[in-house]
Amino acid sequence: MALSDPICPLCGRPIPPDVPQSLHHLIPKLKGGKGGPVVLLHHICHKEIHAALTEAELARDYNTPEALRAHPRLAKFYKWVAKRPPGFASKVPGARRKR
Repeated sequence: MALSDPICPLCGRPIPPDVPQSLHHLIPKLKGGKGGPVVLLHHICHKEIHAALTEAELARDYNTPEALRAHPRLAKFYKWVAKRPPGFASKVPGARRKR
């Protein structure tokens, strides 16, 4: 792990360059967030956000890393995934929520 690896704002683990990662629009693009603030997340953390919340919920109530971490399902997830190595990947349970 390099000292300069970014830290995932959801789980708090470093994001090495060789692990799956993605940019999350804090306000979904479909809800006017195109060109708005983004955060770099582990891909697994990003998938969990979209499995747990609709685009409308993200735009309205969960448009900051702090709000995302406070969501009950995401809080349970990041406490679980924080014990895994940074490159850990897994299927996200449950179907993706509708936009």
